[in-house]
Amino acid sequence: MDKLNIAYCSDKYQYTMGKSFFKDGRQEQIAIFNLFFRSAPDKNNWAVVCGVREVLDMISQLGNEDESFFEKFIPGEEYADFRKYLAKMRFTGNVYAMREGEIAFPSEPIITVEAPLIQAQVLETPMLCIMNHQMAVATKASRVTRATTKPVSEFGSRRAHGPWAAIYGGKAAFIAGCANSSNILTANTFGFASSGTMAHSYTTSFGVSIKGEYQAFDSYLKTHRGEGLILLVDTFDTLKCGIPNAIKAFKANGIDDSYPQGYGIRLDRGDLAYLSEKCREMLDAAGLTKCKIFATNSLDEYIISNLEAQNCKIDAYGVGDAIATSKHNPCFGNVYKLVQIDSQPVLKRSEDKVKLINPGFQIVYRIIQDDQFKADIICLRGDSFEKKILAGETLNVRAEFDETKTTVFKAGTYTSKPLQLHVMKNGKKAVEEPTIFEKREYYLDNLKHLNKTQTRLINPHYYKVDVSDDLYDVKMGLINRIIEEINELSGQQ
Repeated sequence: MDKLNIAYCSDKYQYTMGKSFFKDGRQEQIAIFNLFFRSAPDKNNWAVVCGVREVLDMISQLGNEDESFFEKFIPGEEYADFRKYLAKMRFTGNVYAMREGEIAFPSEPIITVEAPLIQAQVLETPMLCIMNHQMAVATKASRVTRATTKPVSEFGSRRAHGPWAAIYGGKAAFIAGCANSSNILTANTFGFASSGTMAHSYTTSFGVSIKGEYQAFDSYLKTHRGEGLILLVDTFDTLKCGIPNAIKAFKANGIDDSYPQGYGIRLDRGDLAYLSEKCREMLDAAGLTKCKIFATNSLDEYIISNLEAQNCKIDAYGVGDAIATSKHNPCFGNVYKLVQIDSQPVLKRSEDKVKLINPGFQIVYRIIQDDQFKADIICLRGDSFEKKILAGETLNVRAEFDETKTTVFKAGTYTSKPLQLHVMKNGKKAVEEPTIFEKREYYLDNLKHLNKTQTRLINPHYYKVDVSDDLYDVKMGLINRIIEEINELSGQQ
């Protein structure tokens, strides 16, 4: 994995277009591309930003290949000059991005690339590959962890779509609220503790018998003393032998409520609500009142919500493929679109309003009032609305698709913050990389500032996102102009 230059995890058409730009002498034109999504998974309207670190690392690798590399996929004499150009091409532009752990809404530029045209164009596929994967996992992890106030561990590596997905999926899950990951490479790479206990195979390695199950528990406790101790109790029969053997082994090894590292049992099958209640009763009757109950077995946010509604006695959850593959919505919808060439805003027209992109060099401001996020405004950089925000003036926010709906934020009643940071200047990283713990805390703090109706899993209220008047006027001006040209052409035919 580390031997591959991810900057070239790309589609060939990025380079066939690049050849045309090069032959036309357009390689120095300054292009601005936005990466954004049009709709969020699970009928929600927000997602968790993740993957920016890997995008910046990827961009830094652009150009680190010689001509022979390019000859493998764009061979022939007609590409010779272009191959020389690509071998020497390094990223020299600017990147603006939301922080990892940011909460983002549809149409907002999560990453903006401002660079010479070919440099910016060839980043599309690898950037989307990174961001779509990590944002799918982070957004799913957010949903799962919001289903409960109890800790959730991510352990979906065996179901992930390859080692890269397992490692960076674990990272995304941690940022979006998971307590830890079972993946040791994720934990080692990003600096947090991995988690893991035992599998059924550990128990059956001692034979298929009640005595063998007890020996497995006794051996595990003796060989892991001084660590957190979790016994998997449902290899044969949870209530008839699993819990009795666990209680016997705990007591034989002096593990009780005074054990400082913590101890518990894990349930991996069956009626988890019922079993957790019965296990709690048996553990409490044995004086093991601080013995934790962990639950696994194909869990997701809906199953966890249901278990919580039943007042189950589960203390923590482990979630695998639902998070690692973003099982219900495995394909995240980020797109990468050209919004300006040199100083000219551009857009792609669509009959579908959702697919109608915002043109121009943009920045998003989040309006905060009474310690809550109230609205996001997408502005053109330097436009009149941005100036009003920065000056703290009264804001009249108009709904883009319904002019009868307006919201007023009076001067002195709100604060604001820009959501995009200048993370790469002239091809060099320009900000210090926060720790993964800081990213996680940033996400959790953002979550607190949303209204609870906007964070519920089913039928959430939608958060207000609008565009500045100047951006709206530029957008409609471009649309009306192309419609007029189309109509004129139709009239001539």
